[in-house]
Amino acid sequence: MRALDALLPDCILVEGPPESEGLLQAVVAEGMQPPVALLSYCPDEPPLAVYHPFAEFSPEWQAIQWAVLHAVPVRLIDLPMANGLALQKARRQADKACPKPASAETPTAPDHRDDASEEAGALANQTARDDDRTGDPLNWLANAAGYADGESWWNHMVEERGDGEQLFAAVAEAMTALRADWGEQRDDPQESQREVLREAHMRQCLREAQKTGAERIAVVCGAWHLPALQTSATMKADQALLKGLPRVKVQSTWVPWTYRHLTRSSGYGAGIVSPGWYEHLWRSQHLPQLRTVGWLARVAQRMRERDLDCSSAHLIEATRLADALAAMRERPAAGLEELQEATRSVFAMGDDSLLHFIADELVVGDRLGSVPADVPTVPLQRDVEQAQKTLRLKPEARQRTLDLDLRNSNDLARSHLLHRLRLLDVHWGELAKVGRSHGTFHEVWVLQWQPEFLLQLIEASQWGQTLVQAAAAWVIDQVGRVSDLAELAALVDRVLLADLDATVPAVTQALQSRAALTGDVLQLLATLPPLANVFRYGNVRQTDAAMVAQVLDGLIVRTAIAMPLACRSVDDAAAQSLREKLLAAHTAVALRQGQEETQAWRQALQQIASSPHTSQLLQGVAVRLLLDDAVWSVEQVAQAMSFELSMGAEPGKAAAWLEGFLNRNALVLLHDMRVWQLIDEWLVGLREEHFVCVLPLVRRTFSTFSASERSDLAQRAGQGRVVTAMPKPLAGWNEERAALPLPFLRQLLGVK
Repeated sequence: MRALDALLPDCILVEGPPESEGLLQAVVAEGMQPPVALLSYCPDEPPLAVYHPFAEFSPEWQAIQWAVLHAVPVRLIDLPMANGLALQKARRQADKACPKPASAETPTAPDHRDDASEEAGALANQTARDDDRTGDPLNWLANAAGYADGESWWNHMVEERGDGEQLFAAVAEAMTALRADWGEQRDDPQESQREVLREAHMRQCLREAQKTGAERIAVVCGAWHLPALQTSATMKADQALLKGLPRVKVQSTWVPWTYRHLTRSSGYGAGIVSPGWYEHLWRSQHLPQLRTVGWLARVAQRMRERDLDCSSAHLIEATRLADALAAMRERPAAGLEELQEATRSVFAMGDDSLLHFIADELVVGDRLGSVPADVPTVPLQRDVEQAQKTLRLKPEARQRTLDLDLRNSNDLARSHLLHRLRLLDVHWGELAKVGRSHGTFHEVWVLQWQPEFLLQLIEASQWGQTLVQAAAAWVIDQVGRVSDLAELAALVDRVLLADLDATVPAVTQALQSRAALTGDVLQLLATLPPLANVFRYGNVRQTDAAMVAQVLDGLIVRTAIAMPLACRSVDDAAAQSLREKLLAAHTAVALRQGQEETQAWRQALQQIASSPHTSQLLQGVAVRLLLDDAVWSVEQVAQAMSFELSMGAEPGKAAAWLEGFLNRNALVLLHDMRVWQLIDEWLVGLREEHFVCVLPLVRRTFSTFSASERSDLAQRAGQGRVVTAMPKPLAGWNEERAALPLPFLRQLLGVK
């Protein structure tokens, strides 16, 4: 800013996408709060996009803001995104046609060390060795000066020093020498050619500005480009380079950004490891004496918020230590390295684990920018933003937990919004709990807004102009694409949770039609749990779940008919897969509570349990389920167990039956007296030679239990074989008294 005030330029050229020049006036508009980013994308292929982020301390941001406030012409001079995205598209197509081996891929060298990024994920940092010209060229300068990497060197030599205008000449000299030694050719020829085109276009823009009569032109660009702008390349040569470049249609807009996305690890990095620290430097530049104290005071505040010990004495000692370290290292003031060491030594007593949150909240920061309401957006984005405002769901960069009570109309609408966004693959919220400790009328979400969600909304706008329209159109499209019954059943659940009742008939009809044609029992079994959940909990979430009841009933009957045959003559792997789906489907049938459906299901289980051709693992599972449902008596189960685990039974098959019966559940033996007594009586009744034969299979089954469970079983066995008789139910049954708590239970469960 001081350099601009001194030069008073009559034209400012900034490295950035030229298509976005019409948006630059918004930098001073009300509601514009960095960090933000210019998003350039191809409307025909929204995933083909580039972000150019800006923070408050970005030189480009300050230059654009200065130009707008002083009414000075400002132009963006990078290679047009119409050409850049077309080249990117062509490269993707070429890589897809002829993929490179993983070992041949090398990171590309960054072209500048300022605070604006080039392309999402296009830059990477790698520490360079003296004989290695891959990665970041600034690492050469950093290694020569004794720094670990180019980022720390730039932080100390440029950001923290603040030498003013004299710094420009020093940076220009360093970059010229570095670029001459490094060379123009990179490991990636395509990336090298792209850099040549970018710099040719920058030189052309500089020539055009000179032709307009501008005499004091300020160019704000990455330091790496400076030697290329001062080269003696001719206009004719640059025109020849830029002639005939491919183009695509491009649109641009401002989008909110986060400091976390400015970091190198975000995939959209600008090479800024410490954006929160740079913001602190920028805001304390006029009061350098507060740099150290102000930073440590913020650290102390964060510690006190977490009830960690941090007194005024700690703050004073940490300040003294940071200043002393800076003096020992001959630095004009304490930098981030000294402040981190002082924090670790004084505040945390050498324990880094206590201060990880300092790196997240202060060094990086959790700031989320904002843009004015009148910036260009697609109607779908506007609809989502209006819903967020109406429902008081503010997008935040920090992760937070949201507990929704679905009996409340506002919370129910919030749930619908989050579920609709998830249908469009915008995972603003991740569902943490559903109907567990908080009851069936609660949903617990973990929310964290990501800037790339806006690009996903732009991409999803092809489905509709409102969220309801887009989500419904996406569902209808999926109905025609999905052939797996389990996916269709899950889609019914997702549609009802999103309150898209208009699409439910199409999904259920597709599910019913495809179920009628399939003979795959595994698919049929997998469809039952999601549909049963819809039917069981639909009324709680105020959705019309009755429309899926007919489909669910038909699927239960079809599955019950086909299941006994599917369980015959299967190998161990298939039996294990069937076991898991069988148990889940059994729970689904219990949730349905349909008399005819339950009867058909239990008949199928009895056929499985009694058939000699069925897998012993599945036989054991079926017997256990029949015992739990009181369909088979203890005597019937004891008879089946005696037969399957007899002396003449093959040990492997006997082990599989026992494994299925116990169902990998030690708690059954500990708390179900009937099962304990059955196993106990069977073991005690074995002859010695039979016991020796079955011991390995029993150990195999019990080995699936944890050490603590086996210990509890041993303790239970040590108590002897005395089993307390279960109390008999009382003779009378007073229906009037039994009905008294029903109104309260309905109110508690949210059921009318």
